[in-house]
Amino acid sequence: MWGVFAPGPLSPGMALFLERASSPLYAGVNLYSRPITEAGRRYQEVLGFTKGVTIDDIEAPNVWIFPRAKRPPLYDSYVPHSGTKTITITIARTIEDMMRVAAIRGAVYIGEQECPYEEEFDGNDFSATHLIAYVGDEPIGCARIRCFAEFVKFERVAVRKEYRHSRAAIILTTAGLDFARAKGYRQAYGHSQARLVNFWRRWGFAPVEGQATFIFSDFEYIEISAQLEPDPDAIRIGSDPYRIIRPEGRWHKPGILESSATRAATSPSVAKKR
Repeated sequence: MWGVFAPGPLSPGMALFLERASSPLYAGVNLYSRPITEAGRRYQEVLGFTKGVTIDDIEAPNVWIFPRAKRPPLYDSYVPHSGTKTITITIARTIEDMMRVAAIRGAVYIGEQECPYEEEFDGNDFSATHLIAYVGDEPIGCARIRCFAEFVKFERVAVRKEYRHSRAAIILTTAGLDFARAKGYRQAYGHSQARLVNFWRRWGFAPVEGQATFIFSDFEYIEISAQLEPDPDAIRIGSDPYRIIRPEGRWHKPGILESSATRAATSPSVAKKR
């Protein structure tokens, strides 16, 4: 917003603007300003703005910024009952979430690709992380991620047929890669049907050299991999111990165990034995 602040009639407008900027629609959005007068600069300082920003490697020394809370990572962007129709992502954490995953994969892989049930639900679902894509509150896609010592593997990316015109598959994959980077991984790996290799190339995936194609569940697959740049704030030994014990994929929010830290360490079960 470009505007002029004048003491008197327009001052209530600033209050209305700030009230609007505090609404859920604009939550976490940084505020930028470029004061022209000395009075304007003093006003920015009083409000808590700081001078000088860099946006996408472009330096703007005369632009002032009021940084607000960071947006949640893409893999934890779903907000129930938000009323929006944008595509958002969350990590499956409940049995009901897993039912959503099973329903999507049942429709796509069993219903469309005629994959046998026992081959689709292969025994790895409860040893993996699942991402769910939503439009509003409607689950439309999912992906499975399994973590190994030196790489993270992408599996079972599925989008319901009626939503394939959207960017759901792209957003799911991007969210999954962000999740892998947050865990500190430097390499991603997957099995792609030959017809879908170009889809994966946009993230730097390429066929693994020297590896032959192979077949499972009646389709031919190619091994693909990509190098990743870990998130600078990736989870590692030395990270805040409270952050490490937060719910998976919610490392950006205080968890329930941090609330318990307000209680003294009374060791109640040990004290009873004494």
